[in-house]
Amino acid sequence: MSALVTPQAAVADIRGKLRKKWAEAVCAELGVGDRVVFSVRLRPGKMTGKDVEQLGHAIWHGWHMRWRDFCSRLPADVEVARTAVTVRGVTGDFPAMLKTDLNGAVTLVAGPGDETEPSTVDIDRARALASALQSAGALLTPASLRAAHSLAANDVDVLINAVTWLQRNPDARHWTLRQLPVPGMHTKWLDTHGALLRDVAGRDVRNEVRPRPAVMHLTYVDPGHAASGRRRHDAWTTGDVHDIAYRPRVVLVVENRDSRLWFPPVSDTIVVEGGGKAAAALLANVPWIRSADHIVYWGDIDADGYAILDHFRATLGLPAPDGAPARRVTSILMEAPDLHRYALHGVNHDRAGQLIKPSSALLPHLTEAETIAYNTIATAGPTPFRRIEQEAVPLTHAAARLLEILEGGY
Repeated sequence: MSALVTPQAAVADIRGKLRKKWAEAVCAELGVGDRVVFSVRLRPGKMTGKDVEQLGHAIWHGWHMRWRDFCSRLPADVEVARTAVTVRGVTGDFPAMLKTDLNGAVTLVAGPGDETEPSTVDIDRARALASALQSAGALLTPASLRAAHSLAANDVDVLINAVTWLQRNPDARHWTLRQLPVPGMHTKWLDTHGALLRDVAGRDVRNEVRPRPAVMHLTYVDPGHAASGRRRHDAWTTGDVHDIAYRPRVVLVVENRDSRLWFPPVSDTIVVEGGGKAAAALLANVPWIRSADHIVYWGDIDADGYAILDHFRATLGLPAPDGAPARRVTSILMEAPDLHRYALHGVNHDRAGQLIKPSSALLPHLTEAETIAYNTIATAGPTPFRRIEQEAVPLTHAAARLLEILEGGY
């Protein structure tokens, strides 16, 4: 194989380098980082007349002619450096390296290229974006420029507005995350783009804003309490002056509201409506939950349900910030036998009619029986169904499991 690089191959090489280094080059134009030079060695290892003899004069001549033709129409800012080689006693200057700056690289690759390769970035847009970010006071880096360039146009506007707003508002404690008065920013924009805003603004407004008190909904299912005529449904708000109706021996965390609202009577039990993995920290730090004799989780038999259980168990498996000891979490109706018992209710599609995707997440805090069930429904292999929703399981079955716990069944 010839070690000589053709003009076509050199342009393809520049295209690849441009795709990798465009952000560094644009930032360098604005004084961030060192100037970027795009270069390609055109005859690596072929420096002497002896090398040419080994290669063959016909190949050498053909390669040289192609480069002579290519150099006659080189765009501005593109240079082909030459070095001397003596061939058959005649010394001449031959192409050795193609070098160019960002402008030359963009011009050079503007023509038809390898259609199997991704197209290069819009450099004019990248330059305008970098300039706008820097003018707004953003911390411009190649990584942040790449991330911002990948945004839709409206999200770019919001990002610049957010940087500008943060420059003018050094104290964000008067707003919650959903209340920030940034022009064009919808209430959940920071859920997706908060990390990028942190990187370009140099501060994480998500950690500065006023925290929203977390609200946890619960149902008292103790029959003695129900007979007293007092309220059956309640809410616990963090930071509020509040107490629950009675101290439970068993706390059951469920994910479905109907499962909480209509749970059958079970002595000394409170049923709490969870909020997914995000609620694990809240529930784990509620003193009366952590002090219960039994903390039990019941969720959907699907990838999300097992991920929530795994996270909840991991969180409660650590001491609380107030020094309360780590606690064990038991699950009900989420083991391998339950998978088969309720298989009639298994589904493969979500509420939008889309196929439920498999999960490859490793969940180290599941028990062996839970892991078998999780692997059966969640891995990429064939399975009859990928979900059994909590609502499909009779509440009387869940209540019976809780009674087994109260009676010391496990």
